[in-house]
Amino acid sequence: MGLFSALLGNAGTVTPETLHKDYGHLLSDSESIEIGFTLIRDVFMFTNKRLILVDKQGLTGRKIDYLSIPYKSITRFSIETAGHLDLDAELKIWVSSEQVPSIAKKFNKSVNIYDLQKVLANHVLG
Repeated sequence: MGLFSALLGNAGTVTPETLHKDYGHLLSDSESIEIGFTLIRDVFMFTNKRLILVDKQGLTGRKIDYLSIPYKSITRFSIETAGHLDLDAELKIWVSSEQVPSIAKKFNKSVNIYDLQKVLANHVLG
């Protein structure tokens, strides 16, 4: 992921192996990371059981907020593909009965947004 893209707020892909090395302690015994993304210091990953958002706070990033969202709490989601002039793809996720998306993330052009949509569809739709 390029620095310019990261500064614009566009996430890039991280391998599940790298994420497991750094965040394996968050996983349950039968849980595995399927796909993950990084945005400067923050990380979000999709496991076979839930979505985990990692928010590193403060100047040093020593304070970390871990948000876990079970797939059964996701009521809908949408993707927007990148266009010719719009170089980023976008994901929006609605949790429970929220009227506005609870989570909105932008991705750089190296991310295959359809792969992400497939992971969500497999878990949310059953």
